Amino acid sequence: MSELSANSQSPLDDPEGPTLDSVGLRPRLVVVEDNEQIRTQLKWALSRDYEVFLAEDRKSAIEAYRTAVSGVITLDLGLPPHPHGVEEGFQTLKEILEQDRHAKVIVITGRDEREHALRAIGEGAYDFFCKPIQTDELKVVLRRAFHIYDLEREHRELQRCLNTDGFEGMLGASEQMQDTFAAIRKLATTDAPVLIMGESGTGKELVARAIHRQSSRRDGPFVAINCGAIPETLLESELFGHEKGAFTGAHVQRKGRIETAENGVLFLDEVGELSPGLQVKLLRFLQEHRLERVGGRESIFVDTRVVTATNKDLKRAMQTGQFREDLYYRLAVVVLPLPPLRGRDGDVLLLARALLQRYALESRKKVTGFTSEGVRALEGYAWPGNIREMENRVKRAVIMAEGASITASDLELSSPYAKYEGQRLNKAREELEREMISRALTRQKGNLTNTASELGISRPTLYEMMSRLGLSRESIYKSA
Repeated sequence: MSELSANSQSPLDDPEGPTLDSVGLRPRLVVVEDNEQIRTQLKWALSRDYEVFLAEDRKSAIEAYRTAVSGVITLDLGLPPHPHGVEEGFQTLKEILEQDRHAKVIVITGRDEREHALRAIGEGAYDFFCKPIQTDELKVVLRRAFHIYDLEREHRELQRCLNTDGFEGMLGASEQMQDTFAAIRKLATTDAPVLIMGESGTGKELVARAIHRQSSRRDGPFVAINCGAIPETLLESELFGHEKGAFTGAHVQRKGRIETAENGVLFLDEVGELSPGLQVKLLRFLQEHRLERVGGRESIFVDTRVVTATNKDLKRAMQTGQFREDLYYRLAVVVLPLPPLRGRDGDVLLLARALLQRYALESRKKVTGFTSEGVRALEGYAWPGNIREMENRVKRAVIMAEGASITASDLELSSPYAKYEGQRLNKAREELEREMISRALTRQKGNLTNTASELGISRPTLYEMMSRLGLSRESIYKSA
């Protein structure tokens, strides 16, 4: 049933045989062919570009497919025990597509068997290739099949994230975020107070909402208040409520946010901004689950779970007397740290592409992706504003983009390598080291042990590098 054209390369034509560089990195291809000579010739013809797995019948074809986990298969329809028929080949096609309906199966057929080719396409084959096999033409078909399979797989992954909104509205494939999602699931099973710690823009309120939605309190209210956004004079009545006539303008009795969170979750964002007086009142509520409205004398019991968040170092605030130690330990029964965007391996592009698709749909613009320069700029940027900054940059870029692809300038990000252009390697390396150490020292507030840990080096190595680069902890930290 099978033929190979005379211009196909054989083992004798290439005494060195297939190269082994990049084995394991090459795409995996399954070749199903019952003729041993043709199988061997195809393997030698294709092994420079692909890691080839061979099969000679339906059973070995399915085994090779499962072993290779390949998305592309070439399939000769004439397989034993009926090599002169086609039904065994069609059954193999069916079983492969049952395991992966997105697999690209390229059916090999004779030029006088067009009806078989059309039937194969109708039953889910990606393409057909006519005998005699011209290897150069086959390579073109294979490259296209692998390219389309990879694009479709990437699109499905993105759609899966978008359609399901990831985990409770949060996207993240990185190990760091998967650990965060696992922690949320555990925390949702208890009523213990949680302190969420993370830089501005990392999604602390999203995490608090996820804990609420995953918990037994999901049918109760989620009440959020930003302690740093309300003047201190108003925050007490906003939290605890007030009685009629308690102060000028208090014309009616009003429940506070704590009471409205009955049977639900109270989320206090930027809890580190609370004044000493409100810290005392909040501590009393956490101890007794009772409160008194401003101007009132009635003790009111409230059943609510308290979740707090801050971007401040509360332990340092405790040392300086700005935050009560007893309140901290009441709030921080469980501390959930959120990773900054720069510390989430592989999530930058996932988030950027998801945001691009969302904003392109909202603005009805035909923006489909990022240029290679745009990708490098996204991956090379430190994202000090985290996800909130990315949302802003991508949304603006979608609106301002002139073409179908977003550039680094659309994002208002320069290429991370631009400042090193024209420099010798040792000079560029010094500048990069100086910049990374300076930023890490600033983030760690001059703490050398934490800085070394963040950079993945030892403390003595950090000392040596700082000395060599002319850096001092004091000058960096004071200038931050």
